[in-house]
Amino acid sequence: MIDTVSTDIPEGAERRLRLDVEDGVGVLTLCRPARLNAWSWESTRQLGLYADRIRFDDAIRVVLLRAEGRAFCAGIDITAPGGAITGRSAAERTGNYYEGIRWAHERFRAFAGLPQPVVAAVQGYCLGFGFELALMADVRIAADDAVFALPEARLGVAVDAGGDLRVARDAGAGWAKYLALTGRRIVAATAARLHLAQLVVPRTDLEPTAREVAAEIAANAPLAVRGVKRDIDAYADAGLGRALDRVAMTAAVTLTSEDVGEGYAAKAGGREAEFEGK
Repeated sequence: MIDTVSTDIPEGAERRLRLDVEDGVGVLTLCRPARLNAWSWESTRQLGLYADRIRFDDAIRVVLLRAEGRAFCAGIDITAPGGAITGRSAAERTGNYYEGIRWAHERFRAFAGLPQPVVAAVQGYCLGFGFELALMADVRIAADDAVFALPEARLGVAVDAGGDLRVARDAGAGWAKYLALTGRRIVAATAARLHLAQLVVPRTDLEPTAREVAAEIAANAPLAVRGVKRDIDAYADAGLGRALDRVAMTAAVTLTSEDVGEGYAAKAGGREAEFEGK
């Protein structure tokens, strides 16, 4: 089950993220490169804790979201403890998933809604939730080896963190449907053409370019920077909250379906899934 009680990361516990503060920049690093920074419920909990810490830290004027290793985030870690939510009946399990996803959305909103702008530096695989996390940033800088996708429908589940909604906001509804309904991958250059990445740079230039952009933002007037972010978000995200509640219910239904079991089994077995819509 999800840990919704702990408010810290115990000493010796595995950290999914690490926060360092350097010259006005809060460097938030995904730090599980051996797992391609795959995401879990615990990752979500830790993201929420860091968002709470960053929000009121006057020493942080901008956040740089980056990842160790060859991938930004390859999606959900299906091997992580607490991955499955249970219930005494199908209805109760669906309800528990609905509340669990709403709990996750609250943490994502806290991160995406930070008063400080967030600059994401993306390399390698940026798939599923990894893409959704990058889309929560205000500015995305992609290495030329970055690959983006929303493959959830191929596994029998919904896009459950609002990534398809954010693609619709930035690239248009047609592209959101194309990416989310097919699960196809796009390269960094295509992401930039669709306004899903603001800069594309050689892999070796990703870190210095992202830090340069973050430093430029950090050097500007904090009240103006925060006000600009709030104003643009108020316009761009109008209606997002209501839509995310629909996302939570759709995700809860699909995560408790028989199709999701078939989807993951097919992927593990290297075969095409045979979905029955139940």
